[in-house]
Amino acid sequence: MSSKIDQWLETNTFHHGEFWDILKLVQEKEKKGLKISLCIPTLNEEKTIGKEIVILKSELMERYPLIDEFAVIDSGSEDKTLEVAASFGADTYLAADILPEVGDKRGKGENLWKAIYQLDGDIIIYVDADIKNIHPRFVTGIVAPLINNDTIKYCKAFYDRPMAYSSGIRSSGGGRVTEILIRPLFSLFFPELTSLIQPLSGEFAVRREVLERIPFPIGYGVETAHILDVYREWGLEAFGQCDLDQRIHRNQSTNALGKMSFGILQTFINRLKSYGMVDKLPEMATIYRQFQAEGNRYEQLTREIVEYERPPMVTIPAYREKYGIKE
Repeated sequence: MSSKIDQWLETNTFHHGEFWDILKLVQEKEKKGLKISLCIPTLNEEKTIGKEIVILKSELMERYPLIDEFAVIDSGSEDKTLEVAASFGADTYLAADILPEVGDKRGKGENLWKAIYQLDGDIIIYVDADIKNIHPRFVTGIVAPLINNDTIKYCKAFYDRPMAYSSGIRSSGGGRVTEILIRPLFSLFFPELTSLIQPLSGEFAVRREVLERIPFPIGYGVETAHILDVYREWGLEAFGQCDLDQRIHRNQSTNALGKMSFGILQTFINRLKSYGMVDKLPEMATIYRQFQAEGNRYEQLTREIVEYERPPMVTIPAYREKYGIKE
């Protein structure tokens, strides 16, 4: 086990600095006849979305034609996210307007899933909308391994890796939910997946042939489900990961992370069941319970969190018709 992980880390872990030559990436993309789409899923991101579009579009579409299609897919923002995005030249869509016959579900995973239908790329790149230090490396670092290596199907970003640079040593580890929940679960049930340094990162690039064949939880569990399903179907060698140095974004409260963990656990346990790894588990509750205190008074807060899943896109008739899938 250890030797396989070490080998994978050696061959499938990259640093964005390896891919500084964007023109070279464009040439390789064109040589292989690839079309690449970029999707930013949004909900109330008017403060950061404009800067992301300006930087990524000017560098990766206008200066270098690496990205063929750039879209913002929105969950129903109450601010001016879509207006700002459109004013800076991105294609903008409401998730509710894509595949209206299947209905509308609120959640980031819904946006990611509907992007598979809306966007035409052979590779789809997803980048979160709240990155304050946005830079082209957030795209080039995760798409380059797929352009250069046909065996890599799914490439994740990570930001904290203990390596010495001229600026010093960066701390190791992923986010709080990764280190407290995901890494222990992977260590228990899927040890090889512990080699993914930041499995919950919001920046990743995936081949269409993979995206269209995996189900999508619409909520907190989408990244975890992706990793487990891709690993089960294609193995560790299908993954790549790229060090993007540093990512600056807003931090969530502990209460918010608790809700996220509750949804992720639902997804994880459902995967264990569907894989036949466990049995005789009781039905899971869907009410997440937290407390808040005011003086000597304690109030229990409850919220229903259900990790509804969209089926593989390849099963949707409209998608099969659009892409001429007959099998």
